Amino acid sequence: MDRQALINEFLERGVVVVPGVFARDEVEVIKRHFMSLNARKIGGYEGDNITDKADPLAKYPRMVHPHRWDDLSLRWLLDDRLRQWTTALLGKEPYAAQTMFYFKPAGARGQALHQDQRSLEVQPGTCLAAWMAVDPCDEENGCMQVVPNTQSLPKLCMVDADTRTSFSGSTVPLADWMQPEPVIMQPGDVLFFNGQVIHGSGPNTSADRFRRSLIAHYVAGEAEKVAKFYHPLLNFDGDEVEVGASEHGGPCGVWVERDDHDVLEIVGKGDGQGAIQYD
Repeated sequence: MDRQALINEFLERGVVVVPGVFARDEVEVIKRHFMSLNARKIGGYEGDNITDKADPLAKYPRMVHPHRWDDLSLRWLLDDRLRQWTTALLGKEPYAAQTMFYFKPAGARGQALHQDQRSLEVQPGTCLAAWMAVDPCDEENGCMQVVPNTQSLPKLCMVDADTRTSFSGSTVPLADWMQPEPVIMQPGDVLFFNGQVIHGSGPNTSADRFRRSLIAHYVAGEAEKVAKFYHPLLNFDGDEVEVGASEHGGPCGVWVERDDHDVLEIVGKGDGQGAIQYD
């Protein structure tokens, strides 16, 4: 594994898969742990409002912020391997903001394309996701899809998503030249991506396979504010870090066609609007 080549790939594309960050036996322990929590109905997130009992996600709701009450999740979030990689990719040691665990059983919907920065609202800077595969991930069981080279985009305006294939109700539209790429991964691989990068996943269409994942979000070390939902931030020693609370909303980008080319127009910016061309 060429470490510098992986760092360069991240800097160029905004996204990189680092293979084998965690060993298979470690991942197996994590998998059993979260399946046990689910079986005991501990930690399921109710904020997605999935009330249809026939929905596979009703039986396997995702977990949000388990590090706040679960020691295994906290130790994984602050693991030195993640400290080393996040610091190398960002150029400065970040703060830890969030953990999540997704079960995604067979038949489950995916999550429509979105940008993490819209949720975290990091100021200044952005966030960084560390997405670890717990199962083999491919297109059949709903692997991650990323749109590389979108790390320099501002926040995009949201539109309604197709809730037949996505459990989340909003998404970001793509320019004509953008194409999501499936990310094929093995257990223990970690996908790192910039908070501006457009990403999501499709449904799990397999007959009987899970697509479980353990996820962390980190905040750029220069950050002064982050959305209140992610307070308190932690440093890698586990100490709380005081930052301000940022507000949601503000300007966002919409794609408009000009001279047969998609241009990103910023709306909601005072009395005027600006246009930025991306190609």
